[in-house]
Amino acid sequence: SSAEVDLVEAHGTGTTLGDPIEAQALLATYGREREADRPLWLGSVKSNIAHTQGAAGVAGIMKTVLAMHHGIMPKSLYVGEPSSHVDWSAGGVELLAEERPWTRDGDRPRRAGVSGFGMSGTNAHVILEEAPAAEPAEEVQPGESAPPSVPWLVSARSAAGLRGQAVALAGAVEGLDPADVGWSLLSTRAMLDHRAVVTGDFAAGLGALAEGEPADNVVAGVSGSVGRTVFVFPGQGAQWVGMAVELADQSPVFAERLAECEAAIGAFVDWSLGDVLRCAEGAPSLERV
Repeated sequence: SSAEVDLVEAHGTGTTLGDPIEAQALLATYGREREADRPLWLGSVKSNIAHTQGAAGVAGIMKTVLAMHHGIMPKSLYVGEPSSHVDWSAGGVELLAEERPWTRDGDRPRRAGVSGFGMSGTNAHVILEEAPAAEPAEEVQPGESAPPSVPWLVSARSAAGLRGQAVALAGAVEGLDPADVGWSLLSTRAMLDHRAVVTGDFAAGLGALAEGEPADNVVAGVSGSVGRTVFVFPGQGAQWVGMAVELADQSPVFAERLAECEAAIGAFVDWSLGDVLRCAEGAPSLERV
């Protein structure tokens, strides 16, 4: 039930409009039917670090998880008199003006609600519950550790060459440390187009690869082109006026590619990409573009 939630980490708008709305909702939801000595404790990390905008609620979750771990309800900074715009008598809710121990109610785990009201119009409220106590780990007796599980990478210019590499490798690694072989294959040989990765039973895997047969511990294939790198300016809130101008001024390669983009779209628009990026006189505004 709602009375089994000990603490709410509120969004805490800090306004005469938002605070009463949030507080009255918490009073109506969590403040009813509570024991007199176990009110809902209310705090907010916003007075520590202000609004986190798109990450609203993340800091509150981190704070609450740490509070559960340490068994302490941290005080909220700058809490003076409770807001007169809230009817605090409507339920058992109290502000965390001072640090308090977070004791458990019998065997019930600690629980807390966390609110986060972002700038995107989406409001969220989650309830966190203390994880069960971990079972004591069985004592491990000292002994010989298992050999490491490492991949062996094999490559060649053709499928036939790959099979030949598997045969050659199988005949050259007897008695060697698997980790040393894996490191050498990865760091000292070129990665050619036809490739395979062998794990686990290396002898069986190399044998299957040499015969061109499938095996559970072998993955083989032909590498493809990694493609070309592009810069994407999606307009999803991460852009700014003059973006890419400094890079174009400092990198001839980037400036050349930017010019190619400008030429490509020039037939479809009546404005210059370079002029828009540099906010040249007469260029359309970014809002229009």
